Amino acid sequence: MGDPSIKDVARASQASIGTVSNVLNHPERVAQATQDRVFEAIRTLGYVRNDAARQLRAGKSTTLGLALPATSNPFFAAVAHGAEEVAAERDLRIVLGSTGDTGGQESRYLDLFEQLRVRGVMLSPVSYDPSRLDALRRRNTPVVLIDYVDPAMEFPAVTVDNRAGGYLAVNHLIERGARRIVFIGATGWTHQVVQRFAGAQEAAGHHPDVVLARIDLGEMTVSAGRALGHEMLANWETDSVDGIFAGNDLIALGILQAFVMSKTLRVPHDVRLVGFDDIDFAQSAIVPLTSIRQPAEEIGRAAVKTLLTKFEHPETPAKVVKFEPELIVRDSS
Repeated sequence: MGDPSIKDVARASQASIGTVSNVLNHPERVAQATQDRVFEAIRTLGYVRNDAARQLRAGKSTTLGLALPATSNPFFAAVAHGAEEVAAERDLRIVLGSTGDTGGQESRYLDLFEQLRVRGVMLSPVSYDPSRLDALRRRNTPVVLIDYVDPAMEFPAVTVDNRAGGYLAVNHLIERGARRIVFIGATGWTHQVVQRFAGAQEAAGHHPDVVLARIDLGEMTVSAGRALGHEMLANWETDSVDGIFAGNDLIALGILQAFVMSKTLRVPHDVRLVGFDDIDFAQSAIVPLTSIRQPAEEIGRAAVKTLLTKFEHPETPAKVVKFEPELIVRDSS
């Protein structure tokens, strides 16, 4: 019996050939349940698509794997765009996966990248497993981490100084007069959010009269921020909070929506608000949002360039490319 074909995968997963193709090239277009069926069929059949097989025989793949927590988040979408620009310049293509907030989905994409025999992997880890990445490296597939630094420095990384960003945000709120500040994060804290809160604590620690509290949400989305905003309004007291530092812009924009719709709480007169990432929507909000800017596209470009260096000089020790965040002041603070 010959090697399994894309038709075999489609038949086994009860999907069309076009759907299987989308799962392999544009998984963000396909429902999660369908992706799961296709991935399971790929693993069961041992399918390697023809172009990957040809590249394997030629000894040089032209495909890179990129796995990010949420490609629907404008920040990660910009990271992907920057990566694709540099890859295209080198006649490389990128298979992009959105891992969500579960380690299982992250592992599934790493399995897929192995199936496709990608030349290199870029990963913003949700559940960091160095042994899993080391297995890729042993197969001569270099790995570059995005927005995460391996404590053992086994893998190169491209990131931003999240701690410095957290410090900038809270220091700015304090300079604008805020003294009762709350940081909004998420229950399953990522390394990035941990560092942002650490920077916030450092800034607050320089001022004995400043109180820094913390609220954790189930997810870092606009809807979660909006729900929290309505909850805060329902329990608002004039001396409760005068400054909010949101762990990302999506939370901040949701909170801002709730406050503006209520017409009872004014931003920044009653409470000052700062986000993180400086996505495009931040400057176009009804009250333009102060935010900590990450150079998202530059991060994506640097990740591909770091992979290219590993291709040419595989023995080069791992290093970290770290960008500095920038405070962008707008009307919300």
